[in-house]
Amino acid sequence: MPGQDYQGAERFLPASEADLGAVASAAGSCRGCDLFERATQTVFGSGPAPASMMLIGEQPGDAEDRQGKPFVGPAGRVLSQALADVGVPAEGTYITNAVKHFRWREDPRGGKRRIHERPSPWQVRACMPWLGAEIERVSPRLLVTLGATAGQALFGSSFRVGAQRGGRLTWRPPAETTASDLPSELVVVPTIHPSAVLRADDRDAVYAGLAADLRAAALVLGDTG
Repeated sequence: MPGQDYQGAERFLPASEADLGAVASAAGSCRGCDLFERATQTVFGSGPAPASMMLIGEQPGDAEDRQGKPFVGPAGRVLSQALADVGVPAEGTYITNAVKHFRWREDPRGGKRRIHERPSPWQVRACMPWLGAEIERVSPRLLVTLGATAGQALFGSSFRVGAQRGGRLTWRPPAETTASDLPSELVVVPTIHPSAVLRADDRDAVYAGLAADLRAAALVLGDTG
């Protein structure tokens, strides 16, 4: 059974009163699933706490794995531009990933290029305590999920981006991750992962769709303010 030798991230979490910095430090030693074995380092979230908006991606990519920061590669540049275009201020945004280690495979053509490989459902579940700890301490008013993996981390395997993107969903944090100042329900706006823009034949159209979803998120955030 995949993951049978690992027990998830729960046992690596610091005490409940630990601040976000202490949680990030503890995540650096996580051995809750097998992804740490090939990753360069843990890539934790980045941004202010509290933050009005939290954006959740899938996992670190090659650039993020090397630099130790989320969304610093090509997809991150697309996301930063889209946020700027719709007027979402970076200083009010916290960004992270559902999975904190880079899952990759060798390039079958040879060379040193590392090919992104989607994390498995059990790896996402194993890493979920870190995301829960971030949400608890960042106390966002709005979550934006970037891509299918992020959405499935919150809503389960039946979640589909195409059917939900740009809409307004409600997520109930698990009872064990709910702090006294965290609402019992959080608003979630799903959209595509910005890497989809880079893979698209018609990048302008796909980028416009991403920006439209982020604009919808900004409007929802205004409604919840």
